[in-house]
Amino acid sequence: MSHDARLAAIVGDLPGPYPPHDPLDAVVVHGGRARTSGQLPRDRVGALVRPGTLGSSLTTPEGAEAARWCALNALSVLRAQLGSLDRIERVLTVIGFVASAPGYAEQPQVVDGASRLLHEVFGTAGRHTRSAIGVAALPRGAAVEIEVEVALG
Repeated sequence: MSHDARLAAIVGDLPGPYPPHDPLDAVVVHGGRARTSGQLPRDRVGALVRPGTLGSSLTTPEGAEAARWCALNALSVLRAQLGSLDRIERVLTVIGFVASAPGYAEQPQVVDGASRLLHEVFGTAGRHTRSAIGVAALPRGAAVEIEVEVALG
């Protein structure tokens, strides 16, 4: 099954794409790789999913849900740039930023929401390296922001 078909079977329609403001690009393709700008957890109408701070106003499962939406938005901008997710040979790296209250230490479990989705869509080619970083705040009050880098076939 193609990556596009598997994604459609898992989630149906993608949100967005929601490009960043000028002079930024949503995706840069260079040297057989594509890298996204940071993607926020926006739903199909552009509203933020689960805004807030982990360990304060949000639970870890709510943060993982937000991270999954971030990954969906990353796939949306990748597909818009590449024409098809089938051009992706492998997910290389995910960098996740998690708005965290002092003492909150479950950033990896939050970013797992994005990692699991990428594995569902790409199978073993969705396995990747990753960083999960706690930060004081994110743009627009988002709980999570994700960047994704892929290898192109």
